[in-house]
Amino acid sequence: MAEKLIAEFQQYLRVERQYSSATLKAYTDDLQLFIKFLKENGGLASLTAVRRMDVHVFMSFLYDQHYQATSIERIISSLRSFYRFLQKNGQIVDNSFSYVQLKRHPRPLPRFFYEKEMQELFQAVAGDALVDIRDRAILETLYATGMRVSECTGLKMTDVDFNLKIVLLHGKGNKDRYVPFGRYCEQALQRYFEQVRSPLISKYHKQHQAVFINQHGDPLTAAGITYILKQIIKRSSLTTTIHPHELRHTFATHLLNRGADLRAVQEFLGHSSLSTTQIYTHVTKEHLQRDYQKYFPRS
Repeated sequence: MAEKLIAEFQQYLRVERQYSSATLKAYTDDLQLFIKFLKENGGLASLTAVRRMDVHVFMSFLYDQHYQATSIERIISSLRSFYRFLQKNGQIVDNSFSYVQLKRHPRPLPRFFYEKEMQELFQAVAGDALVDIRDRAILETLYATGMRVSECTGLKMTDVDFNLKIVLLHGKGNKDRYVPFGRYCEQALQRYFEQVRSPLISKYHKQHQAVFINQHGDPLTAAGITYILKQIIKRSSLTTTIHPHELRHTFATHLLNRGADLRAVQEFLGHSSLSTTQIYTHVTKEHLQRDYQKYFPRS
């Protein structure tokens, strides 16, 4: 019975909500955690028979296991959505998870690279080796467009328009958007296509349209791009870590620091809500403080 309900919920998320496979997996993992807990604590009669007391005991379990607040918030959100789905379809009357009130924790400020740090990263891929040419194209593209790593791995040759200097990105929930790119990204991509991608595609007789590929001509995965960025860090003079999403944060922060409109940045990032983009306005306050210290005579 539990498997049937989960399968129906997954179908709902996939078809009606149009969630990605990664989001589906996250929801499923949270549901499986709850089912495992119920089985190990008195048995699982039915997912439709869960009471408020079961929810409270599960919450205590999460805290006892030292789950982070953000993880607990995500798990409860997944389960609340699952039981809302059951309620909507008449399989339960009361959603026991709708009564859970979690203390809101302030969102951490997004981590980003300063402009001088970005220059260090670009310097690390300034060579003429094929790996440098590919890695520079990846770095330039992520930074120039603020795309998500999933959008980067899903980028096709037909999505890149050199005439208009824009890329078509396929975002969350199948929401497409156009984002412009500058001459540095243009030059890096064209050089990569001519000297790296085309020769590898021909050598290994590949037929796909993926923009970024590995040494065997196959499309790069998210893990592959993350690995490449870590290698760039190692080749640079920086002593820090890197994640693709930090380049997205850097893109947004640098735009706002230089006076870009918040709504324009929202469009570039593909945020459905302006409140999501507003987190970057807190980051740019550091820029204001730096200017104040630099230019105000009695700072």
